[in-house]
Amino acid sequence: MRILGIDCGSEYTGYGVVEEAAPHRLFCIAAGAIHLRPRDAMAVKLQQIYSQLSQLIIDHQPEMVAIEEVFYAVNVKSALKLGQVRGVAMLAASAAGLEVAEYSPLSIKSAVVGYGRAEKQQVQDMVMRLLNLPEPPEPADAADALAIAICHIHTASTLKRYKRTKPQEITS
Repeated sequence: MRILGIDCGSEYTGYGVVEEAAPHRLFCIAAGAIHLRPRDAMAVKLQQIYSQLSQLIIDHQPEMVAIEEVFYAVNVKSALKLGQVRGVAMLAASAAGLEVAEYSPLSIKSAVVGYGRAEKQQVQDMVMRLLNLPEPPEPADAADALAIAICHIHTASTLKRYKRTKPQEITS
């Protein structure tokens, strides 16, 4: 399973591609951030995000995309910008024929660290350990995107195990 995790932001949009080659064996295929110039118009930023994410999808061939749900914004303007970036990220995935899974920050932290209120540094450290990286991923947006991808892989694995062990319904 190969997942593209996206940490949406209007200044930095982090991305991380994680592959589960075998059960409990995760590998970082790519990670980084799309840096946007603050002075550029929002339409220009959105186009850059769309084209760079589209290229990442072509280059790395993920099976699915996972992003973080909107949970809180300092103000309405920030929330609108974040919503636009999320929409463009979803469009890039959908245009490539990929499904998008959304996870709350609490779910992501729980899946990666085991504690939903973990600090950013704890998430970075666990991402480093889970992916066997020599150092924490930089920038923090890339680490967050990797965490989102890891969350999806863990969630999908859990659901798969549940379906296998779910008792069959008895029909009479």
